[in-house]
Amino acid sequence: MADITFSSPNYKNKTVYAVAGSHTETVLQIAKEFKIPIGFNCQDGECGTCLVKVTSLETKERMAGPLTDKERTVLLELGKLSKDQVDKMLVDDFPCEWRLACQMIVRDEDLLVEYDVE
Repeated sequence: MADITFSSPNYKNKTVYAVAGSHTETVLQIAKEFKIPIGFNCQDGECGTCLVKVTSLETKERMAGPLTDKERTVLLELGKLSKDQVDKMLVDDFPCEWRLACQMIVRDEDLLVEYDVE
């Protein structure tokens, strides 16, 4: 199980309890379920509007599963990830702080998810 704290400069922080390990529930689905206003458009990892910054609140720093191919492409396009970081992630299982909420699957770890609302 995981506690996810959603944080935005425009809203009070909200911590929710998420069932982890289902391999199907994304951060965006959890946010929508708890009425947390993370912006989104396509919900398919192609537009980048659900960009969030993720920090592990535990010492193991896994920060969910690996980036999807779509996430890598969009994060590179948005300048949130460099080619060198991608290479390091693939070799060292390096966690990425920037994720797309529609692609990130929650694991059994407590997370801080920071988002902006425009």
